[in-house]
Amino acid sequence: MSQSVSFQIHLPDTFDRAIERLTAALKSEGFGILTRIDVHTTLKEKLGADFREYAILGACNPSLAHRALEHNAEAGLMLPCNVTVEADPGGKGSVARIADPRMMLSVGSFAEDPVLAGVADEARARLERAATSLGG
Repeated sequence: MSQSVSFQIHLPDTFDRAIERLTAALKSEGFGILTRIDVHTTLKEKLGADFREYAILGACNPSLAHRALEHNAEAGLMLPCNVTVEADPGGKGSVARIADPRMMLSVGSFAEDPVLAGVADEARARLERAATSLGG
């Protein structure tokens, strides 16, 4: 049985409202949004392709990022925490997915590093609380 790389939340909200609520929930756990990639618009502009509303958000908790980077600069390859929000393809609200930091750090030598594992565990706990506050 494979383990999921993310936790998923189904929201009854529109795409824009889902992003607002998710951003607020993440903020309550010390995360800010550093980047936002509007996949819908990018694919339309670059390829002329129609795609549902879909965004990739780069969420960062500065204190956790600092701890990880101070310990191992290569950990920056796993930052920020990726979050996606998309209009539910079935037309019923939106779907948010939050990357599991523990799974992201299971790559290579990161997996055996107890300091990075501790940071990943704390990040996961905070992200899970944010997801739970949204009903996920």
